[in-house]
Amino acid sequence: METPVRELYAGTWAIEDGGVRIFVLAGNDRAMVVDTGMTGLDVRAIAAGLTPLPLFLVNTHADRDHVGGNGAFDTFYMHPSEAFLYHQGPVGTGKMKPVYEGTTFDLGGRTVKAVHIPGHTPGSISLLDVDDRCLIGGDPIQENGNIFMFGQHRDMEAYILGLEHVWEMEREFDCIYPSHADMPVGKEVIPKLIAGARAILDGTAAGVPGELHGNKITIYDVGVSRFLCGRSE
Repeated sequence: METPVRELYAGTWAIEDGGVRIFVLAGNDRAMVVDTGMTGLDVRAIAAGLTPLPLFLVNTHADRDHVGGNGAFDTFYMHPSEAFLYHQGPVGTGKMKPVYEGTTFDLGGRTVKAVHIPGHTPGSISLLDVDDRCLIGGDPIQENGNIFMFGQHRDMEAYILGLEHVWEMEREFDCIYPSHADMPVGKEVIPKLIAGARAILDGTAAGVPGELHGNKITIYDVGVSRFLCGRSE
């Protein structure tokens, strides 16, 4: 089966992998692969078919649906807060190089900067394509999506702080390319997500019980997206 590949704008592609997206950003000297999906695609080979430039990998976080093809890369960049999640996962291979808030990648005539947005996972990052004014959002920023917030490493207060941080930078980007659900989305989705998350924390959002992957959860539909949160009963 042919893997759907879509060119988003000059030198930038999205690879659809069963509900999650992989991105490729090419500069003049090298190309960044963002995440490797969940089905074990040979992401390196697919990316090499899009650009002849040397490839390197950056993971937005360590959830299993974002690291499934990491085995094709000897090294990868990831926030160190994700190390315990990554090494517990099904791949867990390769040498991790650290990426932090403000880490900048020079692709040759193209600059990409990391933005730390914790909460969904401790080390979740988005990637700001500086000159093209686009944000590769990862999982925290979605429209008409499901944002997983159940499990020991999820934290709604940290999530709100992370989104407030990226919203302080909103003059630096015009559109967002999330890893799931609608794409692209406008940056006005961010304050809507903040408001929804706050409503969950203060108890004013209505939730309904559900179950996912054997976990009892509460689903909060806040209009812009759905938050899937844990429940104790």
